[in-house]
Amino acid sequence: MMRGFVVEDFAPLANHKLAELPTPEIAANEVLIDVHAIGLNFPDTLMPQGKYQVRPDRPFTPGRDAAGVVVAVGDAVTRCKVGDRVSAQVTWGAFAEQLAAPEARVFVLPNEVDFRSAAAMLTAHNTAYVAVHLRGEVKPGDTVLVTGASGGVGLAIVEMAKAQGARVLAGATSKAKADLALERGADEWIDLSMDNLHENLKAKIADLTDGRFCNVVFDVVGGTVFDAAMRCVAYGGRMVIVGFASLNISMPKGHHILLKNIAVTGAPLDIHFKNEPETMYRGVDLIFDLFKQGKVRPHIMDVFPLEDLMGALERISNGGITGKIVIDTGRG
Repeated sequence: MMRGFVVEDFAPLANHKLAELPTPEIAANEVLIDVHAIGLNFPDTLMPQGKYQVRPDRPFTPGRDAAGVVVAVGDAVTRCKVGDRVSAQVTWGAFAEQLAAPEARVFVLPNEVDFRSAAAMLTAHNTAYVAVHLRGEVKPGDTVLVTGASGGVGLAIVEMAKAQGARVLAGATSKAKADLALERGADEWIDLSMDNLHENLKAKIADLTDGRFCNVVFDVVGGTVFDAAMRCVAYGGRMVIVGFASLNISMPKGHHILLKNIAVTGAPLDIHFKNEPETMYRGVDLIFDLFKQGKVRPHIMDVFPLEDLMGALERISNGGITGKIVIDTGRG
């Protein structure tokens, strides 16, 4: 037996309680992991409530990101073995003391990467890899704008873009949030709380870039921020949609795309694991290498025990979180 959370039916976060659950059984291509740390993400606040685009059959255990030690492997598993320190990114199932994960979603950790950092980096930095390397195609010397730059994914994009040699403009709604992005390598703070954002953001970016604007804009927020940020893309540039933290799904303006010859693209994570697994494995290796070099490092804002997981998700749902919140299961 183990402890974990089960969603019997979609409901507010406070309705979901920790319970005693049977140890997961593994298939031939799966790995059983004794979970030491769990990384929390914004989509984790939505899935238990039935507000996410993926709605699993109930009952199910939610949760995407976990790190721990392999305690059993299926007969067909070849990429890891019992005793390996690993991280795992799954569609659901991580909010428990043990996790059965497909081998394809399990990554052996270098000695330099601790469990909490591994759990915190999974969704955030893998998404940043897709956004910066695969979809944004950031090159040395590019100027990029990152909205929501103080959140887990936003900070990861700041770090990954800076590691690529870009000039990074960090969009945040307060100086305190911006300071975190600046510490992680951002070159300038762009105040997204400014009056008349639609007009003044474009004017601010024009001033900072001598009218050349941004080669790439990464939008994590959506809504009015997306609309204003899209006006800051340079001729022939790229607008990369990463998420909708505002819960306001944006509609790109067709005439902006046409007249400025820009590309609007998405940076979804899970579909890349499904369709381009080898590319994503290279991305994970890159992230681990950058971690060892000190060029990426998740900002872990707080650590909670497993019992307080739903309360931690409430904090994320209420906004104001910088970086990541991690759950320590106490198994280490």
